[in-house]
Amino acid sequence: MLTLTVNGVTHQVDVDPSTPLLWVIREQLALIGTKYGCGMAQCGTCTVHLNGAAIRSCVTPVRAADQQQITTIEGLANGDTLHPLQQAWIDEQIPQCGYCQSGQLMSAAALLSNNPNPDDAAIDAAMSGNVCRCGTYPRIRKGIKRAATAVAADAVEAKERRHG
Repeated sequence: MLTLTVNGVTHQVDVDPSTPLLWVIREQLALIGTKYGCGMAQCGTCTVHLNGAAIRSCVTPVRAADQQQITTIEGLANGDTLHPLQQAWIDEQIPQCGYCQSGQLMSAAALLSNNPNPDDAAIDAAMSGNVCRCGTYPRIRKGIKRAATAVAADAVEAKERRHG
């Protein structure tokens, strides 16, 4: 029996510890926003956060996530409030087919949590492992920059509230 905390909810799962985390998330927990892409950690479609770091869930054995904090695309928003990246994705009309977008968003969220004001080189480096067959890379970069501006504005507002 393994204990997974996914999007703040603790689950007990009885699976082979070598099962890829992706399949436990999708099949045992019914969180289907995380997608299967290549199965070899090459495309980024299956990206989730493990303790805040972007990982490829298709090659991560579930035992590596035991007793850890996992965030999937379903947990990116704060209740009914979209994450700034999700709002930017809508505002910039980033997706075409949309299949890779949950992985793109999760990689971008990890980037912004570590670098709230990334330049083009930082964005390209952080997103280089995420494949978009539709080629929406310029819009993805624009969306990340838009979200970074929103995150920075939120941080300033929160600081002002704390320090009045």
